[in-house]
Amino acid sequence: MFEKIRKVAVRVRGACRQDGGMVTSEYAMGIIAAVGFALLLYKVVTSGQVQAELQDIVKKALSARM
Repeated sequence: MFEKIRKVAVRVRGACRQDGGMVTSEYAMGIIAAVGFALLLYKVVTSGQVQAELQDIVKKALSARM
């Protein structure tokens, strides 16, 4: 009895797992998107205004009294 239930459970699990994962083209698109986002973030962080704000935050943190 338990053997029949186990076999049915294995078949049901196998039917539910039809998608094995991403294919190479999906990995490539994911990597391209991640690199694009990283470049955008790098440009924002190294821009003059953001860099000045970050330096101001660090200066305030270092000069804070305890």
